[in-house]
Amino acid sequence: MTAKNELRLGVNIDHVATVREARGSAYPDPIRAAKIAEAAGADGITAHLREDRRHISDSDIERLSRELRIPLNLEMAATDEMLEIALRAKPHAACIVPEKREERTTEGGIDAAGQHNRLAPLVRQLSAARIRVSMFIEPDKSQLDAAKALGAPVVELHTGAYCDASGAEQARLLQKLRDGAAYGASLGLEIHAGHGLTYDNVRPVAAIPQIRELNIGHFLIGEAIFIGLENSIGHMRALMDEARRPNRLAAK
Repeated sequence: MTAKNELRLGVNIDHVATVREARGSAYPDPIRAAKIAEAAGADGITAHLREDRRHISDSDIERLSRELRIPLNLEMAATDEMLEIALRAKPHAACIVPEKREERTTEGGIDAAGQHNRLAPLVRQLSAARIRVSMFIEPDKSQLDAAKALGAPVVELHTGAYCDASGAEQARLLQKLRDGAAYGASLGLEIHAGHGLTYDNVRPVAAIPQIRELNIGHFLIGEAIFIGLENSIGHMRALMDEARRPNRLAAK
């Protein structure tokens, strides 16, 4: 269990499976990566089962559900197929994300406000199965209000725009994340964040006191090519912990 001021790290293993699928072979095994991540200090594992199965497979989800000792967060599109898989696999959490087949990676948050009627039954059924529901959204009040109205206990704020920006624009987007995290927490939502985070940009996000978890994948897997997965996760963990030290938070 993490202490009150500590920040959980969820490691996304999708792109271990991407490398595997590039050759259509049995390796590298994303479940092996998940177990290494667990040993290196990850608090949870995230895997996105896409409709086109471009990386993570159904059997990966089955094995992760069966073999992990830390929580599994299943990222899923708001479809009947993915709902059925989630209800069968029973992950600790399910994060509902937007999905387009032509995108390279998830582009922006889901429109929780505009898709209420579509999302409400999914949230209801997942919650009834004791799967903790998270909504991957932009840090906007309307989306946070919508997530609360849907009954999702958790939101994951999309950090991609902040990570892609620089200078004054990045500072503006960081403040938007801060404001969104504070507002969401005031509604009683648990706040997570993720997408595009690296060693260079993680500390300001990790320092936001309302954020309880960061989900990071692509950068950690890429960095592992050069320094190993244990080291890439260990360094990220250290940067996150440094950002959450009480004296650093007090200086903000």
